[in-house]
Amino acid sequence: MTQATQHTIAGTVLTMPVRVRTAHQHTAMFAVDADAAQRMIDYSGLQVCRFGRNRAMVVLMLMRYEDTDLGQYYEYGTNVMVNPPGSQASGFAALKDAGAFVHHLPVDQPFTLEAGRTIWGYPKVMADFTIRDGRRYGFDVTIDGRHVVSMEFARGLPVPSGRPQTHATYSHLDGVTRETAGQMVLSGVRYRPGGVRLRLGDHPYARELASLGLPKRALVSSSAANVDMTFADATLV
Repeated sequence: MTQATQHTIAGTVLTMPVRVRTAHQHTAMFAVDADAAQRMIDYSGLQVCRFGRNRAMVVLMLMRYEDTDLGQYYEYGTNVMVNPPGSQASGFAALKDAGAFVHHLPVDQPFTLEAGRTIWGYPKVMADFTIRDGRRYGFDVTIDGRHVVSMEFARGLPVPSGRPQTHATYSHLDGVTRETAGQMVLSGVRYRPGGVRLRLGDHPYARELASLGLPKRALVSSSAANVDMTFADATLV
């Protein structure tokens, strides 16, 4: 039997795969200019998944991690859907095989920051989060006192929970591109066409989002009352 790999982060031993047992998720999907998205992630060596009339999919999300091997924390992500390395697939059908390239990943706790950068090469940076959990769920992200992004979500319509999903995420840090395989089960899922207000700040991350043509109307927004998932060791691309 192959022995599970372990990583020591800030004196804590993590045994792979890392497990998330309880987390809440809000996401919004935007169709943006594929050439602009490609320029933004060219440094990774990966290719955006193109569909429609030269469009690419960008997913903005907020995660609230509650019961995980990495502790409790908030995380904002800018994810660009990309083809698996070596694939030139395009069209809407290609999106089902696309992976998420993690371009921005601010978090609010130092342990998950160190673990994310060390184990998976995720571009985690420290940030501050302001949460508004009322009739509409909203949040603000600031880094070093500069506003990055604000989003407000309208409540979606419930949909049946899906089957377990296998997902691939990609990252690029210190000149190295990595792929991380994971599994995910969503429950308490709600979807809504549009359904999100997006406001950008003056941080460089915000200027990158603006270069994609954001803010604009989202294709769809969603939430999940719980996300149960695992993250395996990263492999080099």
